[in-house]
Amino acid sequence: MQDAKLLLVDDDPDVLLAARLLLKRHVSSVDIEKNPEKLPFLLNNNRYDAIVLDMNFQRDVSSGREGFAWLDRILDIDPKARVVLFTAYGDVEMAVRAIKAGAVDFVLKPWQNDKFLDTIRGAVEGRKDDKEDIKKEKNGKEPSDKKPAKQTNIIGSAMRPILDTVEQVAPTDANVLILGENGTGKDLIARAIHDYSDRRDKPFVSVDVGALTESLFESELFGHVKGAFTDARDDRAGRFEEANGGTIFLDEIGNLSPAQQARLLTVLQQRQVTRVGSNKARPIDVRLICATNADINERVAERQFRQDLLYRINTIELHLPPLRERPGDIGPLAEFFLKKYSKQYNRSVSGLSPALLAEMKQYRWPGNVRELQHAVERAVILARPELTPGTLLEPNNFVFKNGATTASPVNETLQLEDMERQLIQQAMQKYRGSITDVAKELGLSRQALYRRLEKFGL
Repeated sequence: MQDAKLLLVDDDPDVLLAARLLLKRHVSSVDIEKNPEKLPFLLNNNRYDAIVLDMNFQRDVSSGREGFAWLDRILDIDPKARVVLFTAYGDVEMAVRAIKAGAVDFVLKPWQNDKFLDTIRGAVEGRKDDKEDIKKEKNGKEPSDKKPAKQTNIIGSAMRPILDTVEQVAPTDANVLILGENGTGKDLIARAIHDYSDRRDKPFVSVDVGALTESLFESELFGHVKGAFTDARDDRAGRFEEANGGTIFLDEIGNLSPAQQARLLTVLQQRQVTRVGSNKARPIDVRLICATNADINERVAERQFRQDLLYRINTIELHLPPLRERPGDIGPLAEFFLKKYSKQYNRSVSGLSPALLAEMKQYRWPGNVRELQHAVERAVILARPELTPGTLLEPNNFVFKNGATTASPVNETLQLEDMERQLIQQAMQKYRGSITDVAKELGLSRQALYRRLEKFGL
């Protein structure tokens, strides 16, 4: 851990001092912070190998809600952040929730030094593994025989024509726009195009541009130089430079603001980026793949999306069908997920009952393949040896019953978590499962909404 950089966040200065004294003998740098409100600034201007975050701050001394909220914020900014949560009020249930919410481990205060160090070491090593994977990609050391058929979830006869098109399009380097509802597998198709292309030994960089704020957009995509803004301490390459020689996948491109669209169009036309705070243009060589769940042509007609940008990104368009239009694929997909999660959770689940399969084909699956995947995973964890009607729940708290779905009653409650769950359910119903619209309605990023859906088992 000698070259590791850590961040400790706790409102107790004695805890910060004790932890820093222990850890600084084993790592190169330990930053400490009492105020969690400063986390976004710190994370946008630094790269930490591990973050130790308190579960409880001034507002609450035992529930851990603040810790979970700040964990969400951290993972919004850096989805690969290695976060260790610690608290004086921990229990098994909270530990499990912490791991499911995205933490890598959980430490109780007062800690035992050896165990604390082992936990931090594990978090740092995980971060190093991520860096090694990126390095291997950049050095072209990954195996070059990847095929779309090996990609999880790309299963079913309805997807075969799309995969045939992928095989034809991938070697051409043409820009591709993938259209489809949330959960249809746009990210998997993008990865398949990369894996079939001549760039498959180079980086594949995925960016959810719909989740980037105006202030972060240019820095995240195009990079910045030291001193470009307050406390920009080092030069930093953007995602386009990281993808140089390979493929960049811009998800939810239909949600870009007019200013973001104009900036992106300039970069695509000139094939070069200029880091924030710099006048030096840097050439880029990337394969561009974009995706959106929006009706992009309607947005062009309403002048919400630039037509010249659409022409630039949609040399080839791929339309992914929703799961309700491919009922014949529901069985094979469910069986695939059943085998996967039975092995993962060490559960003996023999299969799907014919009655349940019939009900699944009648259900509309607004969340598409992603919803089916989570439903099967949840059912494997909770169900009996065979999945039968009533054992599969859909994300909006509906229960399969007699070939249809019925809503479970909403209980009146003043518990914050119950109210949050119900609010998310109502928004999901209102917008028919559209993650983008629900996140906007609730004032969340897409990543934060996904984590809450997972947290509440939705």
